[in-house]
Amino acid sequence: MSVEVTDLRETIEHAIHDIGEAREGFAAQLAVHEVGTITRISTGIARVSGLPHVGSDELLAFSGDVYGIAFNLDEDDIGVVLLGDYADLHAGDRVERTGRVMDVAVGEGLLGRVIDPLGRPLDGYGPVASSARLPIERPAAAIMDRAPVSVPLQTGLKVIDALIPVGRGQRELILGDRRTGKSAIAIDAILNQRGRDVVCVYCAIGQRASAVAKAVANLRAKGAMEYTIVVVAEGNQAPGLAYVAPYAATSIAEHFMEAGRDVLIVYDDLTHHARAYRELSLLLRRPPGREAFPGDIFYLHSRLLERATHLNEARGGGSLTALPIIETEAQNIAAYIPTNLISITDGQIYLSPTLFELGVLPAVDVGKSVSRVGGKAQWAAFRAAAGDLKLAYAQFEERETFSRFGAQLDADARTIIEHGKRIRACLGQAESSPVSVAAQIMILLALSAKLFDNVAIEQMGEAQQALLSASDTLPAAMCKRFESTEEFSGKDRAMIVEIARKVLAPFASATTLAKGDAGKLPEPGPAVTDAPTLNAAANESGSAAMPTQATNADSSTDDKHPNHPKQRSP
Repeated sequence: MSVEVTDLRETIEHAIHDIGEAREGFAAQLAVHEVGTITRISTGIARVSGLPHVGSDELLAFSGDVYGIAFNLDEDDIGVVLLGDYADLHAGDRVERTGRVMDVAVGEGLLGRVIDPLGRPLDGYGPVASSARLPIERPAAAIMDRAPVSVPLQTGLKVIDALIPVGRGQRELILGDRRTGKSAIAIDAILNQRGRDVVCVYCAIGQRASAVAKAVANLRAKGAMEYTIVVVAEGNQAPGLAYVAPYAATSIAEHFMEAGRDVLIVYDDLTHHARAYRELSLLLRRPPGREAFPGDIFYLHSRLLERATHLNEARGGGSLTALPIIETEAQNIAAYIPTNLISITDGQIYLSPTLFELGVLPAVDVGKSVSRVGGKAQWAAFRAAAGDLKLAYAQFEERETFSRFGAQLDADARTIIEHGKRIRACLGQAESSPVSVAAQIMILLALSAKLFDNVAIEQMGEAQQALLSASDTLPAAMCKRFESTEEFSGKDRAMIVEIARKVLAPFASATTLAKGDAGKLPEPGPAVTDAPTLNAAANESGSAAMPTQATNADSSTDDKHPNHPKQRSP
């Protein structure tokens, strides 16, 4: 019994000794945490006091897992942009500094996911797996780290790839009135990247939840979500999320670009982004400027779009192509935000509501659209096939305008109009149906050779479908040459034109334009001949000579015309 008591005493003494040594070796680690309080809550913003050392754009933590960005650093308080649901925040609540700026998760684990600008999943597929985090605001690549745009980004849309080509690393603006097909063009460009080793990021800013769900369902049905990341800031959420959404999406895209990948990012759309920034700036009492936008609205978008570039080989050779979307009002492309974006980007694709109402889809106005960089990156086969297509289309639009006023057109003008109608029909395309490079080359060469001129307008759809099927039979080596810098040979051209001629032969009209029976426009009124003919007719009837300048509006001239109903014999 005494032995057990002795052992217990020794054990207790040993434990007390260890505790004493641990107490003597402990040094309290004191850290200073700045804690502030909310003084006022407004729509999407908060006024905070008590954080004297907070930095600009620093991330602040509120109760309820709500974060905010220090936007205004005033003498008395701090203007904070809230990034989440602020319904449960009240004046007097605690605010803490995080010591870091706003960042977002990046990595391969984001492919196929739908997230918000904070990196939280919205698709119900569990937590997002990320390999790193990057700040949403990052400096653009230096000039010496960039390389020229040399490789095209095929959108699968004939009117864009042929007439307004986009290069990898380019910034091409898409603008037009609401509901003219702007988002459809961007979605089609994403769909066409399947199998091309291009990562796509679709950033929906201030969109309706139903519209975003429809776009995601379309991408998923076409198998495009395998290489696409969707970043969503819905229209009913806090304006702060709409403000940070494009920057977060760009950081996600830059991660892949810096890894040597080619990336396509779509901002849909920056009009809502500008309006959200205007709302926040006005609530924070920043001085308004033109259209009530703050003075730094240009810098808001320029620092975003300057991050889209093509890196040189030393930096990995990756590229980031940006397709920002802007909504115009009443076709006014000279408004404040559209002109800002036009001056920042490398070209624009303008969608006309007039063409949209006429059923010309995609409703791209070729005359107002331009690509300042992509033309140099266009494949040689496209340049050879679509060399004078834009000029022919412009001539058609000019003469079509004259024909609407009842002007009389000669045979050459009618031929140009009929050829232009075929060009417009060939450039038209259904939504979510991108066309391969080989099929586009075949259709463009058939247009250049005027093989469609003998095809009735009603049969243009069937004729194009026949060419699409025939393009699948082209040799693989030839199709590979289409997507290279190799010059387009005359042998390849002749072979494709001959195939197209055989395919289109069954669709040829019974009467050709050369005989003057096809494409004849209706005469607006009685034919007007020259003045000597009219004078001769007047002399034969014993009337006075007609004046030298005769017009259709002169009823006396019409009455004495030999072909006038009053002069015809029964």
